[in-house]
Amino acid sequence: MKQVSFGHDHQNFWKTLKEEVNLYFKNTNQEKTGNGVLYFKTGLFLAGFVATYLVLMMVKMPVVPSLLMCGLLGFFGASIGFNIMHDACHGAYSKKKWVNEIVGLSMNLIGSNAFLWKQKHNVIHHTYTNIDGVDDDIQKSPLLRHCKTQPWKPAHKFQHVYMFFLYGVSSIFWAFVTDAQKYFSDKIGSHKRWNMPIHEHFIFWISKLYYVIVFCAIPIWIHGFWIWLAGYFAMNFIFGTWLSVVFQLAHVVEITEFEKSEQNETLKIDDWAVHQIRTTADFAPNNKVISFLVGGLNFQVVHHLFPHVSHVHYPAIQKIVAETCNKFGIEYHCNPTMIGALASHVRTMKTLGSRE
Repeated sequence: MKQVSFGHDHQNFWKTLKEEVNLYFKNTNQEKTGNGVLYFKTGLFLAGFVATYLVLMMVKMPVVPSLLMCGLLGFFGASIGFNIMHDACHGAYSKKKWVNEIVGLSMNLIGSNAFLWKQKHNVIHHTYTNIDGVDDDIQKSPLLRHCKTQPWKPAHKFQHVYMFFLYGVSSIFWAFVTDAQKYFSDKIGSHKRWNMPIHEHFIFWISKLYYVIVFCAIPIWIHGFWIWLAGYFAMNFIFGTWLSVVFQLAHVVEITEFEKSEQNETLKIDDWAVHQIRTTADFAPNNKVISFLVGGLNFQVVHHLFPHVSHVHYPAIQKIVAETCNKFGIEYHCNPTMIGALASHVRTMKTLGSRE
């Protein structure tokens, strides 16, 4: 495993920021976990997901409305990931650990595996954000080049175009390829995979069986192979693209930074908290519709600093983070709009696709 060492050059900043956030929760008499808004969203998106699936299975429709409904199913699947699973897997959904564990299994409901995702996302990505060679989220070579330290391939000249197709099929690879790679190889990127308790092995295989039956076997039985294939692709294109784009806008844009971890060398970084701020960007902080739909993940700077806080509190905490960064002279990254952030991501990927 490659080594990364974090220093403590900005202890006063991190201490002050934590104190200000804790004071906010004390003064407002709120828990850091979810509230009624989160529980409403849980019911809304789960009900939408189940209802859309049942309509697709039980109602005969023309091709175009059927494909649109499949896209809607993908949208609800992504919404479950953003708003429900993400909080639960970070332990931010409820104060009760068992509730977080159960709700976190919504990750398995939409095709992946919560146990594997927690190590990949909570530990590796959140600790080593945008560090080439360690952060598995940016290790997509040779298909995509996410930072300058990654090797260039001729196909990368067009990655700003074809990346959207890859985003669209990413959820299919989740379900059938990448989880299996992690499971059988005992590795997640350059890290050894956690040992899985017996019950997690059962959950892994039962969840995969459920997915194949519900999203492949039953639709094929009802509608036939080719209609299923078109609908399955439509569902996943919306699902995968929506998920991927939101996370890319937080880390692979023009205002974020990257580091490189070399083999057999220790990368020394001055401070963990400041590293999160330098490698992460918020977007559309004043757009309440976007914030509602993406589970507050347009406030990724806040999320990376306080991952155990539910996303329903991010808009308020964002103001504290921005003010504290300004006080200590630390640059806080934010794209004012989602369109602007998306344009920045496309420009970044186009620039990285050019041979240097």
